[in-house]
Amino acid sequence: MIFLFRIGFLEITWVDLIDIGLVSVLLYQLYKLIKGSIAFNIFFGILSLYLIYLIVRAAQMELLAKILGQFMGVGVLAMIILFQSEIRKFLLLIGRSAEINRDSIIKSINNLRGGYHSDFDVHQLMEGIKTLKITRTGALLVFSRDTEQKFYCETGDWLDAEVNKRLIISIFQKSSPLHDGAIIIYKGRILAARCVLPVSENDHLPPNFGLRHRSAIGMSETTDTLVMAISEETGRLILARNGKFLRGLKLKQVEQKILEYLHHAEPPKWDEVPIEPEPQEPEEVKAH
Repeated sequence: MIFLFRIGFLEITWVDLIDIGLVSVLLYQLYKLIKGSIAFNIFFGILSLYLIYLIVRAAQMELLAKILGQFMGVGVLAMIILFQSEIRKFLLLIGRSAEINRDSIIKSINNLRGGYHSDFDVHQLMEGIKTLKITRTGALLVFSRDTEQKFYCETGDWLDAEVNKRLIISIFQKSSPLHDGAIIIYKGRILAARCVLPVSENDHLPPNFGLRHRSAIGMSETTDTLVMAISEETGRLILARNGKFLRGLKLKQVEQKILEYLHHAEPPKWDEVPIEPEPQEPEEVKAH
């Protein structure tokens, strides 16, 4: 190994610098993953307890060191139990990244053959959304451009039907047995309805966000999808992507965001826009 410099009795090499860099990246990703959730407080508590254990052991306080050592001995198992949801989310993110890289190669080949084409009838979709907003019908729609999201489709009822206004309205009517849950749209078809989505644990979401909105954001956190939630109380909607959400958009802007997502033309960053007063007419309702 190539020696770089010495700090006291420590000899620093290139391998040490790479090791420190990788650990820093890992800790930063861990911080981003648990930031804003109760898991952050638990992690900080465990870290504080470990630092106290090191101090106690260095001070040769035998009895207290032995007691704390028992906790440290089962530390890994305890962290797996306490952070099982965060670990699952982390593994989902890794799997999603691998899936995106694989699909990117396929999409590049398809683009070389003639570009991206979509059979998605956005006019029928927007007409259905407009009606849902006017009637203040709660709805949850998941748009997937790369994968069928079979795991989430299997939590509901398979339809494999063409996207059209009447079907969308019928699914989300309160008397419909399929209205409670989400529909998943892939390649211009509604694959399934009444699907169960993961709920976001972000503590910084607006207090008026209910389970439907939290499910939309939770789905966008764990999958490469665009998710729309329409409020049953106000008829307003949000668009969720990569854990971020947009609201305050007009229907024309919502249509543009959907098309950008389907054609891989979305901007590099999705940031929440400021809340703006919304008129009562659903056509003018804004969402992000």
